[in-house]
Amino acid sequence: MPGDAANGSSKDRPANPRLSTDQAAFLHQVEAKAARKLRAQRRGERGVWFGLGMSGLIGWSVAVPTLLGAMLGIWLDRHHPGKRSWTLALLVAGLAIGSFNAWHWLTQEQKAMHDEPEDPHE
Repeated sequence: MPGDAANGSSKDRPANPRLSTDQAAFLHQVEAKAARKLRAQRRGERGVWFGLGMSGLIGWSVAVPTLLGAMLGIWLDRHHPGKRSWTLALLVAGLAIGSFNAWHWLTQEQKAMHDEPEDPHE
């Protein structure tokens, strides 16, 4: 059926003259989100375990650079002591790098989900 959110063909439906521009934009967003959810349900390949695995991956992508920075800082503090703590500075630097890495990866995943091409066979 033309304009059905399940098949993502809202562009085939003529615009409703009674809708304002904001309402039409909102309607388009809702239809797009519904179509994405239906495609994800049909695909069925990403379940609970996938989500848990991804959250673990994100956790490790923050933890590893943080721990590496702390270990390097401890080594530098022992071999090159100074007024300031290398451990604290490199721990914060590792945390910042890990957080940026996780943010970048999540942004790429979100972009891939939203820019997913329409399947013409659905």
